[in-house]
Amino acid sequence: MMKLKEIVDGIKPVEEGWIQKAQERTAQLLMPTRALGRLHEISERLCGIQRTLEPTINKKAILVMAGDHGVVAEGVSAYPQEVTPAMVQTFLAGGAGINAISRQVDADVWVVDMGIIPQLDVSNLKGTDRLIVAKVGNGTANFTRGPAMSRRAAEQALQVGFEQTTKLIEDGADLIGTGDMGIGNTTPSAAIGAVLCGASLDGMVGRGTGVDEAGLARKRDMVRQGIEVNAPDPENGLDTLAKVGGFEIGGIAGTILAGAYHQRALVVDGFISTAGALIAHALCPTVKDYLFAGHCSAEAGHRIMLRYLGLEPILDLGMRLGEGTGAALAMGVIEGAVRMFKEVLTFEEAGVANK
Repeated sequence: MMKLKEIVDGIKPVEEGWIQKAQERTAQLLMPTRALGRLHEISERLCGIQRTLEPTINKKAILVMAGDHGVVAEGVSAYPQEVTPAMVQTFLAGGAGINAISRQVDADVWVVDMGIIPQLDVSNLKGTDRLIVAKVGNGTANFTRGPAMSRRAAEQALQVGFEQTTKLIEDGADLIGTGDMGIGNTTPSAAIGAVLCGASLDGMVGRGTGVDEAGLARKRDMVRQGIEVNAPDPENGLDTLAKVGGFEIGGIAGTILAGAYHQRALVVDGFISTAGALIAHALCPTVKDYLFAGHCSAEAGHRIMLRYLGLEPILDLGMRLGEGTGAALAMGVIEGAVRMFKEVLTFEEAGVANK
């Protein structure tokens, strides 16, 4: 098992030289200059990540991290905690939003039990070959009264995400999307965003699953209380994860560290996934080189997070489901960008006069 410092020290920046070479090819493609807009930038960044002018996407995977949250006891969610394991079972059965969209883009869906409260009876479940049980605990503690988890548990969550993602990469995955499931997880995500982005709670705390005005005010108060009680260090991603985070958020951060370590492109989903990206970025800012923002969530704080990370979303469709749906949908756009880069002829190849 690699230590966190060893992982962080092994993450190297993308070589700008490859991006420049890709831009030179783009300039020769048979079309007006950069006529396909951001598709050019996406394909060039992928060339930089893969260090080649022949970028490939042979195998796509979505890793859905699942966990429960003690702060749900404070009435921060419109849905009961029992929904978390029910949705995990739906993912495995292939009937959730992430399954439908992943089938569209031909991406494999894997589910990791990072710390949901119940122990699933796998003998009665469909699709258990896609379930990875790696519990850090049975739900986090209520962070309004103390840390969500120990520092050791936070490190374990990062390690699980890193190791499971590494296995997918070793199995050939070269484009990896982040996903989440956990009733109440917009609350720790908002706390992480407020701490690491230095944002106001009014801007960062949203309605999540659809709480009413009273619920929103209560949720904002709980985030404020959690930050005041725990005083997470905004310069320390591990401290922030331990004090106000979630097991699945730590798993997502570990996924991002793994992708960057192994020089693979990562497509980040929405609000919860980007909270994981913030943790990974706080641990190692270089991970940003390997990130694509799949979409911009309807959760208001997500724009603040993306702006802080300097990421521009590929899609902006008013989605707020999570699960990895925005990341999966954006994979189709990324794949289109790769096809454009590799398959469109240059002016010289087509025998057409350039300007």
